[in-house]
Amino acid sequence: MTRTDRPGGGLREAHIPVQAKLAAAWASFMFLYIYVDYLALYKPGFIDDILAGAVHEFDTGPTFVALALTLMAIPILMILLSTTLPARANRTANLVVATLYLPVTVYNADSEPWSYLYFYGFSIALELLLLAFILRAAWTWPRAVRATASRDLTQAQV
Repeated sequence: MTRTDRPGGGLREAHIPVQAKLAAAWASFMFLYIYVDYLALYKPGFIDDILAGAVHEFDTGPTFVALALTLMAIPILMILLSTTLPARANRTANLVVATLYLPVTVYNADSEPWSYLYFYGFSIALELLLLAFILRAAWTWPRAVRATASRDLTQAQV
């Protein structure tokens, strides 16, 4: 066994900016959301309902697809906005959008059969955990320390 010049001890945590954490959480949310919708296609009768013009008791048509696109476009855009908006607007946008998506996420289980309880329960729990992470990361966004004349004078005297 050879000894290396690496110091021993625990691993050092890398500093990841809040913006990157938020973008990663929104990307994870979207992957999960899309994959759950994809897997729902495997439920017996689901494709038959789509071919008959209904999804989740809604008629498919221009209004439905426009609303579905809007529902998906918002978190998709949050991936970009989380990395580009200024801190104050970024924090506000993440708090507002994540809060609005809490009931949307829970609604996805509405009128689903009990036989799919694990599927929808697990997916919704994961989505809610991601939204909670987003809310926590945005809420606890580190604040910049303001320099004041009295603090500068105190530090100068020490």
